[in-house]
Amino acid sequence: MQLVIVESPAKAKTIEKYLGKDFKVLASYGHVRDLPPKDGSVRPDEDFAMDWELYRDKQSRFKEISDNAKKADRLVLATDPDREGEAISWHVRELLRKRKALPEKVDRVTFNAITKQAVTDAMKAPRALDQDLIDAYLARRALDYLYGFTLSPVLWRRLPGAKSAGRVQSVALRLIVDREIEIEHFKADEYWSVLAKLEQDGTQFDARLVKFDGKKLQKLTLGDKGSATAAKKAVEDARFTVEDIETKPLKRSPAPPFTTSTLQQEAARKLGFSASHTMRLAQSLYEAGHITYMRTDGVQMDGSAIDACRKAIADRYDAYYLPDKPRFYSTKAKNAQEAHEAIRPTDFRKDRAGSGDEAKLYDLIFKRAMASQMASANLERTTITLRDGTGKHELRATGQVVKFPGYFAVYQEGRDEPSENDEDGVLPNVSKGDSPLKKAVEANQHFTQPPPRFSEASLVKRLEELGIGRPSTYASTLQTLRDRNYVRMEKNRFFAEESGRLLTAFLERFFERYVSFDFTAGMEDELDTVSDGREEWKKLLAEFWKDFKPKTEEIMEKKPSEVTEVLDDFLSDYLFPERADGKDPRHCPLCETEGREGGRLALRGGRYGAFVACANYPECKFTRQFAKPGSDGDDGADDGVMGKDPETGLPVERKTGRFGPYIQLGEGKDAKRASIPKDLDDFDLEWALKLLSLPRIVGAHPETGKEIEANIGRYGPYLRHDGKYAKLTSTRDVFETGMNAAVSLLAEAANRKGGGRGKAEPIKTLGEHPTSGGEIKVMPGRYGPYVTDGTTNATIPKEMKPEDVTEAQAIELIDARAAKGPAKKKRKAPAKKKAPAKKAAAKKKPVAKKKAG
Repeated sequence: MQLVIVESPAKAKTIEKYLGKDFKVLASYGHVRDLPPKDGSVRPDEDFAMDWELYRDKQSRFKEISDNAKKADRLVLATDPDREGEAISWHVRELLRKRKALPEKVDRVTFNAITKQAVTDAMKAPRALDQDLIDAYLARRALDYLYGFTLSPVLWRRLPGAKSAGRVQSVALRLIVDREIEIEHFKADEYWSVLAKLEQDGTQFDARLVKFDGKKLQKLTLGDKGSATAAKKAVEDARFTVEDIETKPLKRSPAPPFTTSTLQQEAARKLGFSASHTMRLAQSLYEAGHITYMRTDGVQMDGSAIDACRKAIADRYDAYYLPDKPRFYSTKAKNAQEAHEAIRPTDFRKDRAGSGDEAKLYDLIFKRAMASQMASANLERTTITLRDGTGKHELRATGQVVKFPGYFAVYQEGRDEPSENDEDGVLPNVSKGDSPLKKAVEANQHFTQPPPRFSEASLVKRLEELGIGRPSTYASTLQTLRDRNYVRMEKNRFFAEESGRLLTAFLERFFERYVSFDFTAGMEDELDTVSDGREEWKKLLAEFWKDFKPKTEEIMEKKPSEVTEVLDDFLSDYLFPERADGKDPRHCPLCETEGREGGRLALRGGRYGAFVACANYPECKFTRQFAKPGSDGDDGADDGVMGKDPETGLPVERKTGRFGPYIQLGEGKDAKRASIPKDLDDFDLEWALKLLSLPRIVGAHPETGKEIEANIGRYGPYLRHDGKYAKLTSTRDVFETGMNAAVSLLAEAANRKGGGRGKAEPIKTLGEHPTSGGEIKVMPGRYGPYVTDGTTNATIPKEMKPEDVTEAQAIELIDARAAKGPAKKKRKAPAKKKAPAKKAAAKKKPVAKKKAG
């Protein structure tokens, strides 16, 4: 028996079909072991000795591998054809050797696609494990461990609230934070454009003013309304004639097939997929044999794949769409390793594969790969120049038309940002000397825009340009930033959170070298030299460790107050922006109000993170969250006694806690507290007393007689009645919702939470069923639309729209479902569990005697 090891069960299932009965294929389910997440797993003082630990959830799976390995004559390690795949194979071999279960013959095979041809060819060409790739894996794993497990304790002790730092993760975060700072420092400039609406032979077109009073207009030349109005009047008063017509042919060549990075970018642009979601889908498509391996820097396709692609183009399009010679590509990305093919379909005869999001991604991969071997698109750009009689004013109209679509017929690459100079559109046929009809003139105001925040696509592109990280790691890197709450996503853009900003400031100030782009990219170059066999991996680690370890020890010796003081200075422009009144930005507003001197604000470190506080503490209780630079301290400046409760005579105090501002009535265990909602702009004593009085009883429900209660909970304002809840939209609704509205909201909430199929509104009502006599309805259901006659429910096929279902179709669906038997019988599984009754019956076995007689 020959034992084959792959990563996933899906891959194992596919490969086992291609191999004969002599082969047993098992899955390792990814990596089987890793460095234990504790100190000492990598020991630099012992020549970088490393301890490995089998994952707990892999114990039983690896036992199965081990048991089968003992019976096998040959072990075939067929994990993915990259560094991680080589590492998994190495771990499996070493673990089996440790358990004395390693077969005498061990081979490594790799294939770029899971097809019968690729797998059988690979089996005929086995090799030994690649020690250079294994060394590169060990170097990266040890480096990331030493970086994280040495730096993270420094963060925990010297930067409260920080969770962790990573070699590539911290640099990616710095890119996001740097872009945030660029946006904050950006000052918009006003500019105007003048546009003439012209018409020639019934065709309307726009012409932009490009020359005014003999001067060529730059983007910001018309900087105010006055100059724009003067230019507009000049265009309105002048008569323009066509002076020049220029037509230029243009060619657009297709982009190469996808690499890991470009697939992530394009899936984000066109499908809205995150990098991690894209890689999960690509993994499934690869394991099902639909596409080639999805972790690659290469842009070239195999010769046979190019031939298959060209044949598919010839079958679908006429000869003009197929260039005379195949196209060959080479990568332009920094540090790319072209060990594998680009990502492409394994069969160009299949233009569809998978379902749902998988199908969408396959469609993208198929079209991109096919377009890469198609003819260029031919375009024509036309520029019309018009001048007035004096020659001082000039208008220009540009248009671009597609003369031959070429690869445009299949695919066009997406863009991260729309261009301001899009020139698509048809211009009319004009001749020199023509004077088009002037229908209107517009003067439009614009403002320069700050650089856009990174999307997943643009951030991956930037990381790749800088040579930081590797495409296979980008998805997990970006996910880690989200999981640590260092960034958040809004409208598919990265926003730096306060914790991410503070961490970046700390690293830039105290570990500047290790978050610099050049250092991180340089480290990737060195790691690549290890995989090429040009550098010894332990030597690389030693060079890193000799500087990094002393640096972390130096920072650990600093007091937290010293660290905060440095960060206070480093972040002063952000924390204390210039005030509109010209006063010192660090001046404490609370001390100013209460007449105290020396109130100066500074950054402080607390148990739950950084905040801004006054130097006059404890006399002054002013505090401000780190994330609110320049605010007047809604987190403490308004703290104090708001007034007295008229019923008890106790003071009502406003305070600030870990979770924000709140109000308190009384002291100790008997004190009543309530958080201050964010949707109250006019918060005063009256509102405080209302909040402290909650819950509010709306009244008795007219049907049940039980009370309806309005209150504010962890997830916002709500209504409660008889154990059931309904959401309210605002804090004011808690105090203003009446009985009729409350009953209605509770009823709506009950229907939404599954009041049953009978309570849902039918999509469509048809006639009576000819057999049952029940009214036929098309209904919405939890698992999709269905038709029912009140007795039998039948699911509507996906290809059929529920609103288009006819009476005849509905009857056919119901009858077909009824013919299969009632669905209720299938659901009576619990009835089968009456084992005791069966056993009791089984004991009465005089029947057996009768049978014998």
